[in-house]
Amino acid sequence: MNSESPFSSSAGAGGDAVVPVSVLNRAIGTMLERSFPLVWVSGEVSNFTRAASGHWYFSIKDAQAQMRCVMFRGRAQHAEFTPREGDKIEVRALVTMYEPRGELQLNVEAVRRTGQGRLYEAFLRLKAQLEAEGLFDAERKRALPAHPRAIGIVTSLQAAALRDVLTTLARRAPHIPVIVYPAPVQGAGVSAKLAAMVETASRRGEVDVLIVCRGGGSIEDLWAFNEEVLARAIAESKMPVVSGVGHETDFTIADFAADVRAPTPTGAAELVSPQRVLLLRDLDHRHATLARGFGRMMERRAQQLDWLARRLVSPAERLARQRTHLQQLSVRLASAGARPVRDARGRFALVQMRWQRWRPDLSQHRSKVSGLAERLERALLRQHERHIARVETLAARLEVLSPQRTLERGYAALLDAQNGRAVRAPSALKPGRRMTVHLAEGSADIALSDVQPRLTDGF
Repeated sequence: MNSESPFSSSAGAGGDAVVPVSVLNRAIGTMLERSFPLVWVSGEVSNFTRAASGHWYFSIKDAQAQMRCVMFRGRAQHAEFTPREGDKIEVRALVTMYEPRGELQLNVEAVRRTGQGRLYEAFLRLKAQLEAEGLFDAERKRALPAHPRAIGIVTSLQAAALRDVLTTLARRAPHIPVIVYPAPVQGAGVSAKLAAMVETASRRGEVDVLIVCRGGGSIEDLWAFNEEVLARAIAESKMPVVSGVGHETDFTIADFAADVRAPTPTGAAELVSPQRVLLLRDLDHRHATLARGFGRMMERRAQQLDWLARRLVSPAERLARQRTHLQQLSVRLASAGARPVRDARGRFALVQMRWQRWRPDLSQHRSKVSGLAERLERALLRQHERHIARVETLAARLEVLSPQRTLERGYAALLDAQNGRAVRAPSALKPGRRMTVHLAEGSADIALSDVQPRLTDGF
């Protein structure tokens, strides 16, 4: 802190400071606001007053002291509840000075019931846990029956909420039986007892829908409906469950686990019960509609009966009509049977006439074929004779050129005995070389002993 006093400027010549009261109070207020941060203060409410401006004025006290408080309208309108005389509360406030009167006071920014902070944190933790498990998923929610055969209520027999629910059910649906499963709604171990009643109703199966309800109260009063055991019992119930706990602004874990949340117990009764007046009105409308439909059906049946009566004839007349009809069918059948035969004969005669017209003359074709056969035979004979003459001419020419005829005229053919080739030049005749000589009447193998080649131009 600044070591210089805020009143040093007001010091006189002798060193004594003289300040107005307002300046002193303002300085004290400034020092308080700087020295004390926002703090939570607990105590009991006393002398609570709501001014016409909307500001709250009250005191909080304990056994040893008290402190005046002010909560301005901008903060008060967002408070979750209005404190009452004797309530245990906690306020988040700034220590200030009310300068006109020089009174110390707390400037309140938020207010909650005592212990509500810890309870609310526990509420949020359990809500997050069950929500992560899928206990609040919309897919798990079941629709309420439109016309329940019986309605169950889980609450205390002394609760005002039970009277409100019963009164609403008696007014809206007096024809529906109501079964109460009594259980305390406040105190130690209440959650387990409420859960046991929910499980009992689910096991018995006596009702089609179940209401779990309680009147309004503080978060401590409603804490039984924020326990895990009750939430799981509601979620596992075989029939739909409606939660009607507290007032419209009160939310509990049971509200999230239930299939439907009602703002109040009375609202829960209205949700599960069809209004008898509307049911009777709908029944009258359906009865009138059914009566009109039945009347129209009877009129159509009467008209149909009249039409059938006009069509009704005596058996003798009916037999005569059927006999006449049978004769007509017989004539039509005979005509229908003769017509295809007649048509077929006509078509056959037409085809026969066309065939006769285009029928070929076989005798003429036979004579023509005979002539062609004779011509073919003569042509083949002449061609054969020509081929024979040609073959004879070629044979004669071949005979003239035959090597045998050459040998018969005194010639000889000399072949090398090793390779069988004809010897054409005298140079090929060497002593000791074996040769084969072909003559007109045979052949002989010879060996050359003395060779004197002589070249000549001919014989």
